[in-house]
Amino acid sequence: MHPAATLMFGLTTAALLWGVLFGAIGSGYFIFGKKQGEPIVMVAGAGLVGMTFVVTSSLWIVVLGLLLCMLPWLWRRLT
Repeated sequence: MHPAATLMFGLTTAALLWGVLFGAIGSGYFIFGKKQGEPIVMVAGAGLVGMTFVVTSSLWIVVLGLLLCMLPWLWRRLT
C-alpha cells in the first residue's frame, strides 16, 4: 500500500469514509431503538458505532456493517 494512502491510525481514506457512514447509520439505529423500545435495534446501532472504532480494514467494515444493518430485519424475520 502506498504510504500516502494511509491516514492516521493505519486507516485508509475508504475505511474512514465507510466508518463515518456506518457510524451515522448506527447512531440512527440506536436512537430509533431507544425511542421505540426495540433492544435488538439498539444493539445493532451500538455494534455499528463500536465496530468503526475497532475494525480498520475497509472490506471488513463493509461486511460487518451490512450484517449489522440487516440484524434487526433478520431478527424479526426469524422470530
